[in-house]
Amino acid sequence: MQVAIDLAGVSFGYRPGQPVLERVDLRVGRGEFVAVAGPNGGGKTTLLRLVLGLERPTRGQARLFGEPAHAFSRRRTLGYLAQRAQLATDAPATVREVVASGRLAASGLLGPLRRRDRAIVSESIVRVGLERVADRPLRTLSGGQQQRAFIARALAGEPSLLVLDEPTTGVDAEGQEALAALLDRLHRELEVTVLYVSHEFGAVERYVERVVLVRGAIVFDGPPAALPDVWHDPSHPHA
Repeated sequence: MQVAIDLAGVSFGYRPGQPVLERVDLRVGRGEFVAVAGPNGGGKTTLLRLVLGLERPTRGQARLFGEPAHAFSRRRTLGYLAQRAQLATDAPATVREVVASGRLAASGLLGPLRRRDRAIVSESIVRVGLERVADRPLRTLSGGQQQRAFIARALAGEPSLLVLDEPTTGVDAEGQEALAALLDRLHRELEVTVLYVSHEFGAVERYVERVVLVRGAIVFDGPPAALPDVWHDPSHPHA
């Protein structure tokens, strides 16, 4: 299996002598659907920033598709849904305009979208089930629908890696289940590598191939079926 994400012996701290992560080894193959979970302050977002090359390891190496993550040459192929991604409440942008901005970022266009770009934008909107509200202002949609719009924005860039940081924040339980099912379908249809980062992973547990638990280090990495034995063991480092 070709490797999409490769962290080898990675340690990192924002201040000298205060490590956030230590001795992290993580390999994610192309096309995998992986959940990264753990407590708040455990290092999940820092791990994500190292994966995306937004931070450089204090020790060890971080690579994306075989290249140093901080110098990755195809950044436009990275689809990133940031934590609590949202527009200002009074922003007039429609769903279609938000999704189109992802295509502009990916193609580097400065002017109007070309025919193919417009088709990709429309296809991305359809994929997330928002075609009926495509021309409505984003602010009028529910939290779950807004997250779908931002996922469509990422899809418009035709990503090889889709990263979602706390995507269910502000989304009700029903919306979380729908979002998880959507991600599973997109993963299967597009064969895109998906990294789902959250302090809890119940909504996606039945869909992901692996769960990675982070608490200053990786304390578990394996299939969800093997998780309960670890999660409920009080002697384990995550507890």
